[in-house]
Amino acid sequence: MVLDKGIAKKTAELLLQINAIKLEPENPFTWASGWKSPIYCDNRIMLSYPMIRNFVREEIAKQVEKLYGKPDVIAGVATGAIGIGILVAEALGLPFVYVRPKPKEHGRQNQIEGYFEAGQSVVVIEDLISTGKSSLNAVQALKEQQADIKGMIAIFTYGFPVSIENFEKEGVELHTLSDYENLIEQASDTNYIKESQLQTLLEWRSNPQEWK
Repeated sequence: MVLDKGIAKKTAELLLQINAIKLEPENPFTWASGWKSPIYCDNRIMLSYPMIRNFVREEIAKQVEKLYGKPDVIAGVATGAIGIGILVAEALGLPFVYVRPKPKEHGRQNQIEGYFEAGQSVVVIEDLISTGKSSLNAVQALKEQQADIKGMIAIFTYGFPVSIENFEKEGVELHTLSDYENLIEQASDTNYIKESQLQTLLEWRSNPQEWK
């Protein structure tokens, strides 16, 4: 759920500006899942741009406080959200942990890196939501250590029905700075994409698994 349309459009504008999000309907990307896609998103690029990373940090920090007050801990999902998660935790003056996709195979075999106590309230920070599987895997790891999950805030979501269903099934509240609909609207408004490309981008969003 996007919390503010103005922020959603501004976030999309900035991510397009630095090519953190690329739209190439004529030269589609292949995701790790094998899906063909006219869009590729790598929000970690924004860490290299101080003005933009500060904008994202401040907006997420504002939303954390607005929605949840101050939780005890901020958690980032590895690896994409470690950077922005630390920035948000710093802005709020809170402890930070991050969650690996699976426990390490050596040493202490941690899946969660950092210190928190059972029962502490946690807001999870994510950079990108596609199906939501990896994000919810991190939530489950925190719950297994008796964290009190307040919700998740991400920079961007594709808004796939499967991700919405997955979050609802797990009872995890998700909010994002921007999403696919606002991205396409911003790209169209600023002539980043042509009218002929718009239809292709909308068609992909309706059935990404089968899109060629």
